[in-house]
Amino acid sequence: MIDMTAACAGTAGLLDRVRDDQLSAATPCSGMDLGALIAHIGGLALAFDAAARKEFGPLTDTPPEMGDGVEDGWRESYPSRLASLASAWREPAVWEGMSRAGGVDFPADVGGLIALTEVVVHGWDVAVSAGLPYEVDGETLAAVHGHLAAFTADGPVEGLFDAPVPVPDDAPLLDRVIAMTGRDPSWSAA
Repeated sequence: MIDMTAACAGTAGLLDRVRDDQLSAATPCSGMDLGALIAHIGGLALAFDAAARKEFGPLTDTPPEMGDGVEDGWRESYPSRLASLASAWREPAVWEGMSRAGGVDFPADVGGLIALTEVVVHGWDVAVSAGLPYEVDGETLAAVHGHLAAFTADGPVEGLFDAPVPVPDDAPLLDRVIAMTGRDPSWSAA
């Protein structure tokens, strides 16, 4: 079990700093502008909150939809959803048994790490797309790195991650995490 509070708060804090004129900016996620990426974060927060609470239904049983952009009121609702996500995964019992998101069943502890990875990696995506600084604490990065190392051990995960981008072994841990997902840590919207 890992506390997602700081990671969710960090990503939520980025959302508040994205300007409206940046919503059409390119992102490292192919086919998604910044508005669509932020909408994806809002949706995954709901889905993994429901997965933690084991409230199975439309939020957990369908693959994530990549909408056209943010919903009305997203500046208030998406940070609130991220806070709720962090709160849901703070309960030790939610890390036990089985859960589901995106129509896929998995051990709940794996689901918690997937949720954390989504928040951290997409937080980075938002930051580099909007030209914002982004920091993640070492404990969180170590958990995400370990999860990604196990998850991608057999190569790229179709539909989720491209082939890892080579980085030096002594690169900052955030760069190594991002590279494992097939993103270039030096990517910028400029």
